[in-house]
Amino acid sequence: MVSESGHDNPIDHPDIRAVHDSMLDGLGQLADYFGFSKVLGQLYGTLMLSATPLSLDDMVERLDISKASVSMNMRSLEHMGMVRQVWVRGGGGRRKYYEAETDYWQIISSLLNGREMRDVERAIHVMTQNSKKLKAAMPEMADENQAVARVYMQRIAQMQTLFQFAQLMISSIL
Repeated sequence: MVSESGHDNPIDHPDIRAVHDSMLDGLGQLADYFGFSKVLGQLYGTLMLSATPLSLDDMVERLDISKASVSMNMRSLEHMGMVRQVWVRGGGGRRKYYEAETDYWQIISSLLNGREMRDVERAIHVMTQNSKKLKAAMPEMADENQAVARVYMQRIAQMQTLFQFAQLMISSIL
């Protein structure tokens, strides 16, 4: 089978098709689990399994989804460093072609260093601010409210320790 761009798409063998579809489904579910769209995972899988760069039109055709959805999700994948635009000889002047980043360590490092580290740091900041707020307000609280505030502060401190450990682990991986 040949796509409209002329690139080989050898997924007409039933076993290859089954593995291909299973991979796209699995990557779609994985993307969904981490809060991204399923389409984003399927697009990455489509590029990852392709031996040649693909255009947006190729991906629209292969996944049978709208070009707007492909375009929007490809921008996200590019921003995350999971795909890159490449030049293709004879690929048509304005048509953009993409290939998947296959250095998986680079992808994980980029994702952890970006989104995950920011989320952990933000959570630590919120917990620190909340603890300070409770500590400052405690002297003016009734005894029963002080007891509740102490429980809050203890639980926040426990969670903060966990998030600081996560921050350390992410930093050590990177």
